[in-house]
Amino acid sequence: MKALYYRLRYGRPIVLVSGLPRSGTSMLMQMLEKGGMPIVTDKIRTADEDNPKGYHEFERIKELDKTTDKSWLKNYRGQVIKTISFLLQDLPLDLNYQVIFMRRNIEEVLRSQNKMLERSGTAGTLVPDEKMRQNYEFHLKKVYYRLNHTPNFQVHYVDYPAVVADPLGEAKRINTFLGRKLNVEAMASAVEAGLYRNRQSSARHA
Repeated sequence: MKALYYRLRYGRPIVLVSGLPRSGTSMLMQMLEKGGMPIVTDKIRTADEDNPKGYHEFERIKELDKTTDKSWLKNYRGQVIKTISFLLQDLPLDLNYQVIFMRRNIEEVLRSQNKMLERSGTAGTLVPDEKMRQNYEFHLKKVYYRLNHTPNFQVHYVDYPAVVADPLGEAKRINTFLGRKLNVEAMASAVEAGLYRNRQSSARHA
């Protein structure tokens, strides 16, 4: 009932794709874009070896924790913005949000992050994996509590392996959550299952 009240009071929700860094949020953005959702991206961060299809990022959203005037977000009701999970706490509560939150095994997230840092030549700055794992676990507990107990947020949790294993089924569930009429077949086509299997195989033989 509270969620309905907030929707009536604050209008159409902003759709947020969120999760830990390297959890698969770019893939979710690709799915939504192919499905017909308007996504917000400035294309400043271009595609590279780590994300061959692009990052679909919006630099302005990264300043949420540094600015007090966040009224500009109202201009993006009904659109999709990729928002790292660490910034969810900085969103203003005079708006509604539909959050699609990507969950992925923390070990996989850490491997992906480490590989990215190695490519960039900054691997020497790595925090030990065990410390990062503890930090992420604590952070996620806080994020889940906020998402589940704040009426401005409606949340749909998506598990990375499930998307790879059944992209069409997951696309349909996302479409139902958003209450849209998206092209779920096109959404499913954005998922490259072979890429994930190759990464898993590489990890097992590393």
